Amino acid sequence: MSRAFLFVLDSFGIGGAPDAKAFGDEGSNTLGHIVEACAAGAGDRAGLRSGPLQLPNLKALGLFHAANLASDLPLPREPIAPSALWGAAEEVSRGKDTPSGHWEIAGVPVTFNWGYFPQKIPAFPDSLVATAMQRAQIPGILGNKHASGTDIIDEYGEEHIRTGKPIFYTSTDSVIQIAAHEVHFGLDRLYELCAILRELVDPLNIGRVIARPFIGETRATFTRTGNRRDYSVPPPEPTLLDRLTDAGRMVIAIGKIGDIYAHRGVGQVRKANGNMALFDETLVAMDDAQDGDLVFTNFVDFDMLYGHRRDVPGYAAALEAFDRRLPEALARMRPGDLMVLTADHGCDPTFKGTDHTRERVPVLCYGPDLPHASFGIRPTFADIGETVAAHLGIAPGSHGKSFLKGTGDLSPNA
Repeated sequence: MSRAFLFVLDSFGIGGAPDAKAFGDEGSNTLGHIVEACAAGAGDRAGLRSGPLQLPNLKALGLFHAANLASDLPLPREPIAPSALWGAAEEVSRGKDTPSGHWEIAGVPVTFNWGYFPQKIPAFPDSLVATAMQRAQIPGILGNKHASGTDIIDEYGEEHIRTGKPIFYTSTDSVIQIAAHEVHFGLDRLYELCAILRELVDPLNIGRVIARPFIGETRATFTRTGNRRDYSVPPPEPTLLDRLTDAGRMVIAIGKIGDIYAHRGVGQVRKANGNMALFDETLVAMDDAQDGDLVFTNFVDFDMLYGHRRDVPGYAAALEAFDRRLPEALARMRPGDLMVLTADHGCDPTFKGTDHTRERVPVLCYGPDLPHASFGIRPTFADIGETVAAHLGIAPGSHGKSFLKGTGDLSPNA
């Protein structure tokens, strides 16, 4: 038996999705446009970073090779062949949000339509708000519109403290987000409110209700904390996580992975706040993992802090920080292990708006026993989960095919 490590760089798309136009995202390319911006000096920020994007370790695994395969935005390829099994994948799910991408990665594409809230003010139905106020015993709500999480806390945070009214907002994703002060409103009370909303929006087919706690006393000092909690609907059928758990394996979920799958199929949940803390926790989990186990991590900062905020220097610096630490994880690999680095969607920080972008994603697979070759562009993210399943020796699922030689319909080819 062997171990598997699945790392999702949240929103790290590489362009080229054949259906991007249908989502209003034609031309989006998270990696490609960050590379271009940094080369032009638009990725510079005093005290943070400057110059061209530097990702030597990801490049060595084939990142730029995968990007050039996925889109027509050429990136400079390394003069040497990648030291990994590499390629790209495209999404078949009907959404471009976190649950859709992650569920498909774990072998279950989203074939139904999520419910969404309209781009108007108020965004939420009066009946929903009235029932939430009555059930949760709150004096009212603030916001009630599409908004950026940090912007809406700046706008309403002080009024929230004065009135006790929580801040409700949404986005183009299938989501209600509720921001409230950890002390003045109370963290447990916020969680209780979100649990009530989870029940209330089930008939509307809303994917997630997200608790967004913050601290601080004024607009200048408000800061979101690491106590975010996602209340997700469960996947419609067993995922890779369920199948591994049923087979007696341990699934160690790092960061928001447990929330994304409604804590189904998860053996351990380990939380941390920020990419570097998540990386620290992942290294500990890699040391703890036994034969047959899966360590599954979501690195959320790329999306939450930089993609949605259209912050090119921040995104670039976060990528470079991740790349610098990648050798620490590679050094923990044992014979028979598999590491997969991928993404769940795009969030191009140079693109219009503040929302996710429909893109192909990189799929970089490293293991001491793996060939160094390309498996091309896979037609569904589900092939990623089925590759992990084949590697760990459990039965295949219904929606994807492994790209490991001898276990799927396509073998690696140079």
